[in-house]
Amino acid sequence: MLIATAVVAILVVVSHVLLSGVTDADAHDLARTRADAVAANVTAVGGRVVLTENSSEALDEVAWVYADGRLIDGNVPASVIERVEALAHARRTQTVTVDNYLLYAQTVPIDGHHVMVIVRVDLTPYETSEQRSLTLSLVLGGLAILLAGGVAHLVVRRALRVVHEMAALADDWGHHEPGRRFNLGVPRDEFGELGQTLDGLLERVDNALADERRLTDEIAHELRTPLTALRGEAQLAQLSGEPVAPEAVLSEVDRLNAAITTILRAARTRRDAGTRCDLGSAARQAIAGRAIEVALPAKVDVAVAADVAVALLSPLLENALRHARSRVWITARIRDEAIVVDVLDDGPGFDAAEVDRVFEAGVTGGGGYGLGLPVVRRLATSAGVEVRALADGRGHVEVTLPAVRAAT
Repeated sequence: MLIATAVVAILVVVSHVLLSGVTDADAHDLARTRADAVAANVTAVGGRVVLTENSSEALDEVAWVYADGRLIDGNVPASVIERVEALAHARRTQTVTVDNYLLYAQTVPIDGHHVMVIVRVDLTPYETSEQRSLTLSLVLGGLAILLAGGVAHLVVRRALRVVHEMAALADDWGHHEPGRRFNLGVPRDEFGELGQTLDGLLERVDNALADERRLTDEIAHELRTPLTALRGEAQLAQLSGEPVAPEAVLSEVDRLNAAITTILRAARTRRDAGTRCDLGSAARQAIAGRAIEVALPAKVDVAVAADVAVALLSPLLENALRHARSRVWITARIRDEAIVVDVLDDGPGFDAAEVDRVFEAGVTGGGGYGLGLPVVRRLATSAGVEVRALADGRGHVEVTLPAVRAAT
């Protein structure tokens, strides 16, 4: 409505200016026509300036003839007599406005005489016409503004109704049918862009729900092993009539606690600036006295927390011990701005057809440390670490840790 008001105001002003110009031109044309009609009857006879035809009384009130400064025809009103006589003594054609009247003085070329024809045009009809036109323009402009506001309100309300409906559908799909999409194709207007945005939002919601389901599956997978062991110890004690060994219970409780801690860390861990740890120290904690060969540099710092590095390496080493024939070893090497840790064993290794799925929940299982490979992948992703399995004829998992950047 503001734009419509501005446009209407500009149109009203422009039209009023144009109309004023037209009415002024009409008034001047009328004055010149009258002056020409009177001048055509002025002539010199016997050395005197006279009119060949007598003008009517009506014309006498609006047209006057002066010869050598003397009025020879017409009746000049007292209200304009001074200005008329001033024009009569002028030497050139000119126009003035006095009291809502247009006075036009025109010279008549007669040898030996100074003759001026002066006419008067009433400007009241022209000004009345302008005022009426301005009033009509303002009324029509106001109606146009109201009409534009009403149309804009209806159009915007209808457009927003479509937006609200699309948002409601997207919200309902996100809760009940996360796989549905608008699929409007390449955006051609704002609604197409909105549909594409909502499709992206639904995709993120779907991914979040899938991620939540994966986390639930991983929690169930990782907690089942220690719980099964605890139940087995309890049933064995029940059948044998002997008490449960505290060491076995504490060991399984520690494994259960480690699984819960690692899963929570995988869900919450972020790679913070300034975090670092000694890779050799973290590897020794992960080995925990088991028969694993270590070939690591004496002092290598990586940009992850020590407990995160331990939580990443421990299940990989445990998995290698379960599948190795006789030997498990761990090495490290520098690649670009990262430290690559290789966890190796002399077992059968990974199947090339399944190498991309070994970190999925349910693909690998068994007892052991209780921190399965799916949780390793989740924790690695959260910490900015890359973990992948290699099918090279032996057990080989490659962990790429970010190196600590030197201070500048």
